[in-house]
Amino acid sequence: QVQLAESGGGSVQAGEFLRLSCVASELTSDTNVMGWFRQTSGTEREFVSAITWSTGATYYPPSVQGRFTISRDTAKNTLYLQMNSLRPDDTGVYYCAARRRVSGRLTQGEFDYWGQGTQVTVSS
Repeated sequence: QVQLAESGGGSVQAGEFLRLSCVASELTSDTNVMGWFRQTSGTEREFVSAITWSTGATYYPPSVQGRFTISRDTAKNTLYLQMNSLRPDDTGVYYCAARRRVSGRLTQGEFDYWGQGTQVTVSS
């Protein structure tokens, strides 16, 4: 069973940046695709970014395209999310996620493994 552990959250001002990290206990076929989601109170987890580990192909929704960059370091079993030009509506708990299926929708229900989350707060 893959275990994921996020770090790097914090409180920043609008326009600043943060980098999140997610360490996977192991890289297996269960981590073919890894990604980031965020959640605010009372809402479903929102897709933020994903990467196909073997090819490096990346995916972003329009809300973060051009501001966020997902990357991975295979030697460190680590996934990153560089978040620039942060805005107050980026506030939320950010979760790292992984799944075996390479294709398919990038929604909460399509991912099998989750970390505990790290809080990101952006104030204006």
